[in-house]
Amino acid sequence: MKPKHIKDQALIIFGASGDLTHRKLIPAIFDLYRQKSLPQNFAVLGVARSPYTDDSFREKMKDGIRQFATAKDISDEELNTFSQKLHYLSINTDDGKDYVKVKERLEQLDKEENTAGNYIFYLSTPPALYPLVPKFLAQQGLNKEEGYFRRIIIEKPFGTDLKSAISLNASLREDYKEDQIYRIDHYLGKETVQNMLVTRFANGIYEPLWNRNYIHHVEITAAESIGVENRGSYYDHSGALRDMLQNHLLQLVALVAMEPPMAIESEAIRNEKLKVFQALRPMSDEDVFKNVIRGQYTAANIKGKYAKGYREEKDVDKDSRTETYIAMKLFIDNWRWGDVPFYIRTGKRLPTRVSEVVIHFKPAPQRLFHETTDLRNDDNQLVIRIQPDEGILLKTRMKVPGSGYQVKTVNMDFHYSQLQDTYLPEAYERLLLDCMTGDSTLYIRGDALEATWKFVQPLIDFWEKNPDAPLHGYPAGTWGPENADDLIEEKNLTWRYPCKNLSDDGIYCEL
Repeated sequence: MKPKHIKDQALIIFGASGDLTHRKLIPAIFDLYRQKSLPQNFAVLGVARSPYTDDSFREKMKDGIRQFATAKDISDEELNTFSQKLHYLSINTDDGKDYVKVKERLEQLDKEENTAGNYIFYLSTPPALYPLVPKFLAQQGLNKEEGYFRRIIIEKPFGTDLKSAISLNASLREDYKEDQIYRIDHYLGKETVQNMLVTRFANGIYEPLWNRNYIHHVEITAAESIGVENRGSYYDHSGALRDMLQNHLLQLVALVAMEPPMAIESEAIRNEKLKVFQALRPMSDEDVFKNVIRGQYTAANIKGKYAKGYREEKDVDKDSRTETYIAMKLFIDNWRWGDVPFYIRTGKRLPTRVSEVVIHFKPAPQRLFHETTDLRNDDNQLVIRIQPDEGILLKTRMKVPGSGYQVKTVNMDFHYSQLQDTYLPEAYERLLLDCMTGDSTLYIRGDALEATWKFVQPLIDFWEKNPDAPLHGYPAGTWGPENADDLIEEKNLTWRYPCKNLSDDGIYCEL
């Protein structure tokens, strides 16, 4: 992963004592180091309340690298050399007066590590600090770009509704230009998500078919097999709508549905994605009632072990009405997609962890051949698998050998694992490198973020006004509420129920 020239710089992580830094960010930086993708002069400054020293912070991060880095066979010597790039500063992050210490430490690092005054500030903090930290940095002049760059990366949740998202955007724009703000969505860092653009726009066999004339419906799934783990207090105020649908799933919708950009560069791609969000058909209360299904997992026996129900999870209200599953039918009112339904779903405690996009093509206009296979979901499908077992699967119809014309569906597939000599970067690795080079293609722009919140706001309002709106229970380890298939209009169609292996479907599989 050889990048174009990267300027010398420092990465400053606020909330550096937390789990994200230990599990994802520093291991990703180490992988970039291993790939020789970091600038010549580079330093990391961890900032948090916890009373670490440089040395104790380095020891903790070494442990994170050993456990979570993609790189294997890491020598102690290599780890020690890399860890010299890591530094730590303990401050009270919600006290503006403490930020003079950040400025002084960065000036010191510029001298010692030659980081040239170029800074990326990464907010790995509770969302309550998102408006504060950038403001305190600006008070120290650390937002000013005068011969060097200053960028800020913000984790989700970026707002909890339309009003809070607009407010946070407005607060940031008081001190930063839009091109300094990088709103991260780690889903977009996945290689197979980016491959969607190549599949669509580099292949003459797909692009002419990618519209309402040939596509019957589109299905997008992001399933997780785990429950809420130890995130009960966050999740109970978030739910599947805010945690997954408003960001990850709608971003996938945009990549599937967008028009070809004028060029493969940040502004052009983000402009086309915004047009998709602006074309989403707004939902009335009746649409929410009819086209959205919410579920919450209940206790079940999975492979002989007791799996808790959502309301039994730690830090979850015993009478919680928070959805752990959401399925929705939506429409994009534009020339390309008029009246093509998009079915999207996400949930926790489903049978397997899998994310994929399925393009269902319209059937041939006349059924000529007698078919002995199951007629459910017998259309041609293009499956773009995002995780795990990343790859592409095309389901096509073939004649069964022998006399007569019996037809069955066969799979033509490509798996990324077949590219054995190719290094696949982790999502955070790719996204951090993009920010270092100033490429914002895979980050969310402010106007697009507000457009996605505008689309989901009627759902939030409807459930607040109607606390007794249906919330269906589904046993942990199943594919969600039984009536989720009712969203799909045609009688012979259901959701695709994938296995963890891309090519294993339509058969019993170990999940």
